[in-house]
Formats: sequence, structure tokens, C-alpha cells
Amino acid sequence: MTTLTSSPSTPAVTLQQLLESGDRQHSLLQSSLTALLAAAGNTSEGVSVEHIPFAQFRLDSRHVAAHDVFVLLKSQTGHCQKSRDYVLQAASQAAFILSEIDPSDLFDGGQLPEEVLPCPLIYTPYIRDFLGSLIQARLQYQQPSRLPTVVAVTGTNGKTTISQLVAQLTQLTGMSSAVMGTAGNGRLGALVQASHTTGDALAVQQFLYQMALEKAEILALEASSHGLDQQRLQGVPISVAIYTNLSRDHLDYHADMAAYAAAKARLFDKTHFPSLTHAIINIDDEYAQVMLDMAHASGLTVWTYSLDASKPATFVATDITPSLEGVKIALQTESADKGTDDTGTGHKESRCINIVSPLLGRFNVANLLAAIAAAAALGMSLERIAELVPQLQGAVGRMQRVASRDGCFIVDYAHTPDALSQVLASLRTHCEGQLWAVFGCGGDRDAGKRPLMAQAGLAGADRVILTADNPRTEDPEAILQDMQAGMSTAQYQRTHIEPARQAAIEYAVMQAAPDDIVVIAGKGHETYQEIDHVRYDFDDSVVLQQALQKAGRR
Repeated sequence: MTTLTSSPSTPAVTLQQLLESGDRQHSLLQSSLTALLAAAGNTSEGVSVEHIPFAQFRLDSRHVAAHDVFVLLKSQTGHCQKSRDYVLQAASQAAFILSEIDPSDLFDGGQLPEEVLPCPLIYTPYIRDFLGSLIQARLQYQQPSRLPTVVAVTGTNGKTTISQLVAQLTQLTGMSSAVMGTAGNGRLGALVQASHTTGDALAVQQFLYQMALEKAEILALEASSHGLDQQRLQGVPISVAIYTNLSRDHLDYHADMAAYAAAKARLFDKTHFPSLTHAIINIDDEYAQVMLDMAHASGLTVWTYSLDASKPATFVATDITPSLEGVKIALQTESADKGTDDTGTGHKESRCINIVSPLLGRFNVANLLAAIAAAAALGMSLERIAELVPQLQGAVGRMQRVASRDGCFIVDYAHTPDALSQVLASLRTHCEGQLWAVFGCGGDRDAGKRPLMAQAGLAGADRVILTADNPRTEDPEAILQDMQAGMSTAQYQRTHIEPARQAAIEYAVMQAAPDDIVVIAGKGHETYQEIDHVRYDFDDSVVLQQALQKAGRR
């Protein structure tokens, strides 16, 4: 994540000064500051902080410098001892501390914060409701800059591809575009690898502001369920929100699929994102209605997309002709340029546009429809979009074909059962020989997904190679044992187990016939393999190229 850091020359400011700079700030920032000042003026200790000068906001106690404000957020583990340590570490430097955690839970023995800390601590239990806006207000006070229009994409699969397609389409028309998500953050062609799909509130706002300074007009970002649930995107001026799909993932975090869907639906809630104008929703997905209900309740213009010609969607692919070079699409649209929503009100105009896309896979047709709808919501004509689509490039590690003398070798990020099934189904129609799938499951994550991944691979491929993904702190052998739960004898006969990922890829390259298709799935764009808290260099596409070279197939 690209970030800005404070320096000795950064001018100090007070909360009161931020409040008084209203002529340069959105009204939401003002209401946020008013809420904070109300909390600061009503503390049990009677501490008033609105006139205390400070430099920057910090969410990591290790980064707190002189006169910064430390914001203490609750950890997902609820470990108060660690949170207390963070406060004590930051207090010697901080101008004051804003705490989401009740001080009585932080300090034992009846000690009050002012008795143990050299700076004021303000209890702000609802700080996530305005933290992003507060951070942006501080950045803007230093140097006001126009923030880019934001398109946000949420869903289990497709976020990276759609966000990059939106950025490409807009940039091809002359707009300055950027992306933020799993594959990296920054201007197109100059991405910096990210540690999280959606960074923390400080990182997100700093990146947003940095893109504003660089005159980016459009920012397409991935909105993860974690980021939405933890309000990391609060204060981001999202105009267009896209929903792709929902399948089993992250159930180590969310209680169940309903909770997972509810987190995604926050993106379509105008109380959280007041700048929203359009919702673009995949009505082929079983959880689409959850998103539609929220979008309609928020009064948004709602456009839908579908791969089913029988459905009354705003954007429908009525005819799809795929190949290993791309896909031809007959796109039926209804009133997209008119702004009519999918409720059936108003006059509708239907038309069909032929589109040639270089993206591989049927599921990428759905991703493309979402990107086309977003570009239309931003004001681009459908005719112009159709002209630009042939110039698009898929995201790195998403159905990425690696050159070979014979055979077809694909690297893809598919790491959920649904995603793997879609990748294999898309390639099945082009496979004259056998379809191979090489994949594993990550450690320290939802263990219940592991046998489902294996079954998805066995259902879609002729030959399966089970191997390591990112084992993290788990034993790769134990993960592979979990994946094999419930496998039949016939399935074992089609399965090869090789814990070492490089050896697994080399085995596939050596065994695959010239008319076979091999998919290396699960890691995609990642350039590392995480083992026992250490990230080792490992890029599936590079390892695959080396294996092909070694086998004389490149």
C-alpha cells in the first residue's frame, strides 16, 4: 500500500481547526468531527482535546512519532493486554489517544487513564463510523486535492479482474485511472504489491489522497468482506458499487454465509457510503437479492447483469462463443444509457451490441459485463466501450496462459471451490485431451473448505495433483489429509499427491500430453509462498516457465 508519512515539516493542526475548515471539506467530514468533539468533550475525565495540536493519525503504536494521535481499535481476538501495551507504547509520544476500547477494560486495579498515561485518552466507541473521514480531513487540511471517483467491487470471485478492467476501460478513453486490491495498488502499469485486499482505514485514506495528488480521476478498488465489516472503507467516496457472487470463503472469520452476505451488502448501503449513485449486481448469483434489497432501500440506480438470456437483466450476454483466444459476445442491453433501474419503471430501449473480448473463460464474460456496466455508469457510451474491449488485458494470474511449444498451461488465482469449478468448466469445452488441475489449500484458514476444493477439482478435471498452497503455520501434510476426506478409490486413482509445489508443477509438465490443458490454481499473481511466518520467493508463472524450459516444451 502506498502511504504518506509525516515529517518534521508537517504543520500541526487541532481538531477545532479541522472543524472550522468546512469550506474545503465535505459535510460528512464536518459531522464526523462534530461527533468526535462531542465525545472528547464528554469524557469521564473531563479532558478537552479539541485545541491540542497534533501531526498525524496513527493506527500502529510502533509508528507513533512526537505529537501524533494514536487511534486504538479493537483487535479481532479481543486481547486487552496487548491493547494496553499498545497504549503504553504510544503514550510517551502521542498528543492524545482515541480509544475504541473502554478504558475500564484496559486498566486494572481501578486506575484511571490520566493516572497512568502522560497524555489524554478519549473513549470513542463509534470511531469507525467516522475514522476514515477524520483521516481524510487531516490530509486535505495539509493540501486540499480533488479525490478520484471511486468504483468498488465486492464478491468472492472476480474482484481483481473487474477492478482492473474498469481502470483499463476508463484509461483507454483518456482518463487517469488507478486500482487498489489483491494484485497491487497504484496507477496501471506501476502497481505496488499489497498485503491485504483492503488495507486498514489509514492506509486506504492515504492511498486515496496520494492518487488525488497524482491527479487520478478514477479509482477502481476491491472491497473485501473483512474491510466492509470492519469499516475500513468509511469515508471513501464510492459512486458505483458492483456485486459479483458469493461462495464459500472466509468462514474462519464470518459466522456463516448469511453473515458473509450481510458484510458484502454494506457496500450498497447509502448510510455508509453517501456518495453512491449506482449499484451493479449479478442476478445469476443466489445471494443477489440481499444486495438488491439493500440497493433499492438506498434509492440507488440499480443495473443488473446476467449470462442467462431468459433473465430480464440490464446487461445480458445472449450468445457466447468462447475459444482459447478469447470470446465473442452478443450483448443485449436495456436502457443502460438512460439510467433506468431494473424495477420496470420508465421507458426501456433494447439493443444488441457485438463484443470481441481477449479474456479467457465463460466466467470472464460475467466479469466483463460488470466492467462494461461500470464504465457506462461513469458516462461512457456502449459503442465506445465495445470498440475498446479488444484492447483489454486480463489481470495477472487470472486465466493467464503461459507460452509453450505444445499443450496449454494456465495460471489462475482460483482458491475457492466455486472459482475452481468455473475455471475448469470454462476450459473443458476447449480440451481435446485431458484436463489437469494442480492446487492446494491455505493453512490457518477455513478447514471445512479443503475437501470441497478437492471435490471441485475432481469433478471438473480428469487428473488432479494435490499440493501445498500457503501452508503458513500448518503442516502441509495435514492440510492435504483434510483435502482427501471423503475421496473414493476411483478418485484416488485420478489423483497424485505431491506436497512440494514446485515438484507438483514439474510433474504436471512432464506428464501432460500435447493436447492436454493444465491449470495451476490457487496462487495466481502471488510471488511468494508463506511457510512458518516466512515468505519465500515463489511465482507459479515463473516456476511453470522454468519447468516448461526444463522439459523442452518452451
